[in-house]
Amino acid sequence: MQAPSVGGIRLPKGSGETIRLPRGASLTDFAEKIDANPASLVQVLFHLGEMVTATQSVSDEVLELLGSEMNYNVQVVSPEEEDRELLETFDITYGEDEGGEEDLQVRPPVVTVMGHVDHGKTRLLDTIRKTRVHEREAGGITQHIGAYQVETELEGNPRLITFIDTPGHEAFTAMRARGANSTDIAVIVVAADDGVMPQTVEAINHAQAAKAPIVVAVNKIDKEGANPDKIRQQLTEYNLVAEEYGGDTMFVDISARENINIDGLLEAILLTADATLDLRANPDMPAQGVAIEAHLDRGRGPVATVLVQRGTLRVGDSVVAGDAYGRVRRMVDEYNEDVTEALPSRPVQVIGFTSVPGAGDTFLVVEEDRVARQIAERRQARIRNAQNAAKRKRVSLEDLDSALKETNSLNLIIKGDNSGTVEALEASLMQLDVGDEVELNVVHRGVGGVTESDIDLATASDAIVLGFNVRAEGKATERANREGVDVRYYTVIYQAIDEIEQALKGMLKPEYEEVELGRAEVREVFKSSKFGTIAGCLVQSGEIRRNAKARLLRDNVVVAENLPVSSLRRFKDDVVEVREGYECGLTLGSYSDIKVDDVIETYEQREKPRV
Repeated sequence: MQAPSVGGIRLPKGSGETIRLPRGASLTDFAEKIDANPASLVQVLFHLGEMVTATQSVSDEVLELLGSEMNYNVQVVSPEEEDRELLETFDITYGEDEGGEEDLQVRPPVVTVMGHVDHGKTRLLDTIRKTRVHEREAGGITQHIGAYQVETELEGNPRLITFIDTPGHEAFTAMRARGANSTDIAVIVVAADDGVMPQTVEAINHAQAAKAPIVVAVNKIDKEGANPDKIRQQLTEYNLVAEEYGGDTMFVDISARENINIDGLLEAILLTADATLDLRANPDMPAQGVAIEAHLDRGRGPVATVLVQRGTLRVGDSVVAGDAYGRVRRMVDEYNEDVTEALPSRPVQVIGFTSVPGAGDTFLVVEEDRVARQIAERRQARIRNAQNAAKRKRVSLEDLDSALKETNSLNLIIKGDNSGTVEALEASLMQLDVGDEVELNVVHRGVGGVTESDIDLATASDAIVLGFNVRAEGKATERANREGVDVRYYTVIYQAIDEIEQALKGMLKPEYEEVELGRAEVREVFKSSKFGTIAGCLVQSGEIRRNAKARLLRDNVVVAENLPVSSLRRFKDDVVEVREGYECGLTLGSYSDIKVDDVIETYEQREKPRV
């Protein structure tokens, strides 16, 4: 057969055979598969109207175009398939229990709590675990996934249940879907005084898509206007028919606030698990599971909350999760107590990764550190190539009216306190719809404070930096001011999304601009019966003013927001302000959780009319 040619260039012969290539492959990768010269493929694409280099990652469409011209069937391998092939090269099988039936042992059910915003999901878990998580959450919404194991009884026998708490706001669709996909049973919380809401329906769809049995917790039955029967009727539209109506879904009326019938809910969960699921796993194999959440802790380094699905995870194991790897140096449970081994269905925080895993990454134990590093590095290369090849079209940010006249794209750098939140924020921004003429590029996303290198990258790429629940480190703020980089901070995700969307559509009214006044480092903390908690501080920059607003930072993460500097003293004298280099004592209203080395940042809001 005569070799085909394009623009006079002789091409290698193709007889319709299939060529498998990973996402983001380069022309060099293609050339190696068909034993051709990469330079000739560059020329071919040039004649086809595509200008690329031999080592540049190219999109799936370009690979398929080139393949069709050369009579090859190019098949772009999916990420899952690519990962499976990668693990097979190391003789690792993921997602299956080793051994036979006799090796399987009963494991606790993994339960995901889902539902609409403010319907009482976190309050329910608080009541079950006797903790107060919800009071620490910005804006009253859960912004991270948490995993907790609780002990209960069924027919006199002690039983364990693992709970995964997923955020309820619609921006966390991806996180909530991930929770449903790693769960055995879904508990849908519906407020008896509110009814079925959009995110309730969305949660039901996630659970049904994951083929997870559903238990409905009708919450807030103690409130005036509560109508549990109405909830049962509404949910029949979504194929959730209560047992008392002849269906097979268990409905439990509860009040998380008043601790009413919580035991009944736990019993319903266990009965549903026993009746519909075969919950068994082999504990005598290398551990496998999923990273539910991950963040960067200044004292402990990368910390990942992992859910063991099969096998037993032990301190000292070599682990790989997504493109992160390491050795388990320490494991702690939800109460921050050390754990030496974690059996199937056990959630633990793992310390020892060299980088922060992505939320939802699969994790597994391998024989040695070398294998873990090789798997992680190959995954990193694959992800990097895929990102280089991808061209995401979408949107931009605040005072962009003038910028958009000059350019139709906006570059963003997103930094957050944990990987799940960063991922959710990016996904939400990508879904903003303002037409095809505007393009949004996330040039970098990461976990931890805004660093000088982030500012350098923003300067080079003309990007805006979004900090979610984190602040700038070291001299990053000074460099951002010097380079004119726009750094924006948020603590509640929908505020960030709403502001960005309004900005894109030119709807922002004259606004207030935050102006930093000064920063002070806490050197000593004193307790006073008259004044409360007094922070002895050294002013590091700017000035600290009495009655200014303040926020408290611990390891560059915002601990408390919108605090008043209610008193300010130098020695025994009340003062109005204290300048850089001087020491002072101050109180932040009635706020008392102040520690040595915390940073107090003061600011004021100045009106900034839009031009």
